Amino acid sequence: MTPLASFLARCDFPPAGADVALAVSGGADSLALLVLASAAGLKATAWHVDHGLREGSDLEAERVAKVAAAYGAGFDGRTLTVTPGPDLEARARAARYSVLPAGVLTGHTMDDQAETVLLNLLRGAGPDGLAGIRAHKTGHTTAPRRPLLGLRRRDTEAICEAEGLVPFRDPTNDDPRFRRNRVRHEVIPLLSDVAGRDVVPVLARQAELISDEVSLLESLTAGIDPTDARSVREAPVPLARRALRRWLRAPDSGGDSEAHPPSSAEIERVLAVARGTATACEIAGGRRVARSAGRLSVEPLSPEPR
Repeated sequence: MTPLASFLARCDFPPAGADVALAVSGGADSLALLVLASAAGLKATAWHVDHGLREGSDLEAERVAKVAAAYGAGFDGRTLTVTPGPDLEARARAARYSVLPAGVLTGHTMDDQAETVLLNLLRGAGPDGLAGIRAHKTGHTTAPRRPLLGLRRRDTEAICEAEGLVPFRDPTNDDPRFRRNRVRHEVIPLLSDVAGRDVVPVLARQAELISDEVSLLESLTAGIDPTDARSVREAPVPLARRALRRWLRAPDSGGDSEAHPPSSAEIERVLAVARGTATACEIAGGRRVARSAGRLSVEPLSPEPR
């Protein structure tokens, strides 16, 4: 088995010949994604998004275009403006996905999975957060797909080295102001030292198990109408919470499926409205949930009078 074939065996790419979009920043993970997609026989287009946050970032797009051409892939470059300030990572991510095509393949690895699980744990997330990065293998045609979750970051670096590719090194990946970087460079090495083994595969395996259980719970909410107060009241509380959370994240409710889910406090307030102990409550995003004639609805908050 050739080296690339051994890496491909641990990936989850679509069948050969499929048209795919790849998110390629120029880092080791995304360049390896491009190499492996080519080896898998996919008809790929590399999508590069320039956030305009670093001097010379326009040159990165040119280099990605050249690498894409070398591997028989198309190229599509987009330029965005993301201003520095609070929540920079989250805002840049949201901006990036707003221009990437539905179902784009990303270069997230097992190491990204472990970091995400720990970050979500620190944030106080429930089972959905502890399930980490969802692979979305099937049934999620518009969600990003992550075919490299079976690979380590060192694998993608090895692929680039073997192919003679020099990845871009984003200096912000070493900036301790960003929590993910501290988890990557401090927390995971410490946990591995305490555990006496590499905790990345352990965390990734736990995420996979929890993801399966989350999918089961999600299927059990199918019969719950989150707009029907009685249906919510009579459902088992864990399932009622899940149905409400999904409803409040849906675009037609003014939500954002890519953003953090509603907090536990918000869900408890909505449950109180469904149970009749409150007539309405405020939730994030400038919205309120109200009950009328046994039905729950989401509506924008009225602007306060001046």
